[in-house]
Amino acid sequence: MSNEKITRQYIDSFMADLIRKNPGESEFHQAVREVVESVAPYVMQYPYLREQKVLERIVEPERVIMFRVPWVDDNGEIQINRGYRVQMNSAIGPYKGGIRFHASVTLSIMKFLAFEQTFKNSLTTLPMGGAKGGSDFSPRGKSDAEVMRFCQSFMTELQRHIGQDTDVPAGDIGVGGREIGFLFGQYKRLRDEFTGTLTGKGQYWGGSRLRPEATGYGLCYFAQEMLATRGIELAGKKVLISGAGNVAQYAAEKCLQLGATPMTMSDSDGYIYDPDGIDREKLDYIMELKNVERGRIKEYAEEYPNAVYHEGKRPWYEKADIALPCATQNEINGDEAAALVKNGVIAVAEGANMPSLPEAIKIFQDAKILYAPGKASNAGGVSVSGLEMSQNSERLSWTAKEVDDYLKRIMNDIHENCVKYGTQADGYINYVKGANVAGFIKVAKAMMAQGIV
Repeated sequence: MSNEKITRQYIDSFMADLIRKNPGESEFHQAVREVVESVAPYVMQYPYLREQKVLERIVEPERVIMFRVPWVDDNGEIQINRGYRVQMNSAIGPYKGGIRFHASVTLSIMKFLAFEQTFKNSLTTLPMGGAKGGSDFSPRGKSDAEVMRFCQSFMTELQRHIGQDTDVPAGDIGVGGREIGFLFGQYKRLRDEFTGTLTGKGQYWGGSRLRPEATGYGLCYFAQEMLATRGIELAGKKVLISGAGNVAQYAAEKCLQLGATPMTMSDSDGYIYDPDGIDREKLDYIMELKNVERGRIKEYAEEYPNAVYHEGKRPWYEKADIALPCATQNEINGDEAAALVKNGVIAVAEGANMPSLPEAIKIFQDAKILYAPGKASNAGGVSVSGLEMSQNSERLSWTAKEVDDYLKRIMNDIHENCVKYGTQADGYINYVKGANVAGFIKVAKAMMAQGIV
């Protein structure tokens, strides 16, 4: 039997066992399959990895915490949500990963994100394990007082499981500066300590420069590196961006700084396309609209009549040079990927976690366009989050330039590792394989060094 067939049998058997043990968790299955497909050939080369059951251990969370979150709304009604913390892997450092507040949050999504986070954090070269947490609570439409009461109830349980040397959560979808403030305040109150246990804090009380900007900036630095492998510059390119949160906003900002033109932004209701491009003034309007007024992206088209708003759709059928999906998981399907390729997109770099479905990734790779998975290209956020951990440990604050220089260096290092492990015989760089193998090797070596734990 050929090596290829043996590897395929191993993958199929592994996935069948995982699906049996984790029924109905489709997002988790999808994330694991992508990694296993990439690293299985490497595992087959080294029998001790199979003997030590390293891959089987990596897909099993070290700890899953699930709890009830009761709180009282402004009308005096009792509301009940569900809280999660999935502590996936601590082989290379304390657990690290965001907290997400969104109605779509399930255990499957938490496990997929924690699993992805393990490899993303490994790639950053910083000493951080993988975790993720959150709740099916949505801050949208809630008053500040309601959000505070929810955050305090959530943290009353979560504080038992986190700490500066144990698990250091950060913000994610639905968890911005306001939520981190409420969460940290309750943590400090309950634990009677002021430590850097959460990242994304305000600059006046332990936060880092460039924290909100980090994921979007790092995404653009990574896209620059990708394009450079083909002698192409980012300047002058038209860019499709999905989302309108921190990642999308600061990806657009960095695009403008580097001479590219964002053409689209979106939210869960639809997207806007501006044929004139989104300039600095327009981006400032979006930031005010989303961060302060907490409005919807359709209001952009009312403010700038040349722009077109598309209800209930995503921006992937528009013509452009580069696509930066920055919204959420599974937002590019096969048809949309084919449209992007047909319309001349030369690079797709993920600012969100797993926004491209497997069939979309195959279309990008078959077309030999530059494609980077989120665990590589959106690692800027967790990198600066990790730098905030370091600053908190030192009780120091670094300048914006120091943080930005460090961020650039980390994104360049991640790109180099992807090229090292992902370059195929024909010269095409398979960034999915490169990121997965590079992240896996580091975690696997650490796990084996620490014994069967």
